[in-house]
Amino acid sequence: MTTTTYENSVRIGSTTYRLVATADPELRLELAGTDTAGALVAEGALRLPADAGARIGKLLGQVLDALGTLGAPSPGSARGRPANADQPWTAEAEESLRAAWLGAAPDAGTAGLIRDLARRLERSPASLRSRLAKVGCDPDVPGRALSERAAEVFGVQGRDQGRVGDTPDSRGTGAG
Repeated sequence: MTTTTYENSVRIGSTTYRLVATADPELRLELAGTDTAGALVAEGALRLPADAGARIGKLLGQVLDALGTLGAPSPGSARGRPANADQPWTAEAEESLRAAWLGAAPDAGTAGLIRDLARRLERSPASLRSRLAKVGCDPDVPGRALSERAAEVFGVQGRDQGRVGDTPDSRGTGAG
């Protein structure tokens, strides 16, 4: 079996990212980011079946593009971080998020609505998107609750997946 290795690097701001991909027969990807002083500021590794590389690459590209579109602030920078970053979510903030999301029109722009709600709740768009699933909302479609299957995937069984009216809310009490 022949081992194939691909290496490349890119500089983004003050960080240089280096990717090493090796196939022998499984795929191994190693990514490291170093700042100008040589300090490690990012790292990660993946091990994949050889036939999954192209499809996983496409998936990673889509996810990273989507996260970039949401404009999440860089985690290392206190400047520009939302006021509630790293703070626990309150029940009131969760209810406000849930009500705003479920009250939105299904054709509302997802990324724009997430940015607007993130600003209003003083959270990052990534934090807000993550919290949507936890409160029973479909983070991909404004106005839509999670389906029962999606709730299972996100581990939010027992929540009402955003139903309103006389059905129980996410804490098991009447929504009225």
